[in-house]
Amino acid sequence: MLRLILRRLLISLPLVLAVTLVTFLLQALAPGDVAQNILGDDYTPEQYEVLRSELGLDQPIIVQYWNWLMSVFNGTMGESLYSHQPVSTALNDRIGATISLIILTLIVAGIVAVALGMISAIRRSGVLARLIDVISLIGDAIPTFWLGLVLVTIFSVTLALFPAIGYVPINVSITGWALGLVLPVVTLASGAVAMIAKLTRDSMLDVLDREFITVLRSRGVPERTIIFRHALRSAAIPIITALGLLLVGLLSGTVLVETVFGIPGLGGLAVRATTQHDLPMVQGTMLYFTLIVVVVNLVVDIAYGWLNPKVRTM
Repeated sequence: MLRLILRRLLISLPLVLAVTLVTFLLQALAPGDVAQNILGDDYTPEQYEVLRSELGLDQPIIVQYWNWLMSVFNGTMGESLYSHQPVSTALNDRIGATISLIILTLIVAGIVAVALGMISAIRRSGVLARLIDVISLIGDAIPTFWLGLVLVTIFSVTLALFPAIGYVPINVSITGWALGLVLPVVTLASGAVAMIAKLTRDSMLDVLDREFITVLRSRGVPERTIIFRHALRSAAIPIITALGLLLVGLLSGTVLVETVFGIPGLGGLAVRATTQHDLPMVQGTMLYFTLIVVVVNLVVDIAYGWLNPKVRTM
């Protein structure tokens, strides 16, 4: 298992470098000039050139990327071109909100979806199976931002059950943290629940129809043991794959949800930095997102190795 982890980490290093380099080049070549944005409409050519020199924008792109890469190793990841705040400080202040939103969404979607899928497979309920299919289509069709606004209108404005916007750190108030994330989590999880439930149902049905399940039942093994110890474990690999893909997909989904619910997370910061052409901040957010993806893939690989020992030798 340790060899598997080390191999995956070594493979991830070129990925991280490639993503940061491509992001840097695309952002540097994008239309717009951060020096003009900072100076406004009233400036002289001399002021413009001085500011570009102070920001390091007069250097070749590859030199700018190298300077940023060196700042990663010293822990600051450069400074924001607007606030001059260390990028690492700005990101660390916001990553808690994004991670909380992603992890809670994954937990809620995973528990609800796997439970629905298992019940549908065990009971072989045609009604529940069709209901899951319908919910899946509806969840895919409804825009996330629209659903978020509807939930705010009903549960925040009309019923006043949950806060409409804002985020309370967990170290300030656990209750406030939980209540503030209910609507954002429901918004993000709505489209994923039915999809994962459908996948769980199909995987469980396939496993339950296999011969070894029949043999276990003929030997008098309790049905609960068959379901949870044997069937669910055999069906778990595609489910874990879907959950891993869901978590990666949530990184883009948080951008809209954080905007709708006023959550100060990485998604909103990435959008603002991109519109301002704040290159160090864009690089920092993309580095954090890439590292999250790497960690998710590593966790999925470890889960594969635990469920299927053959994977450890691959």
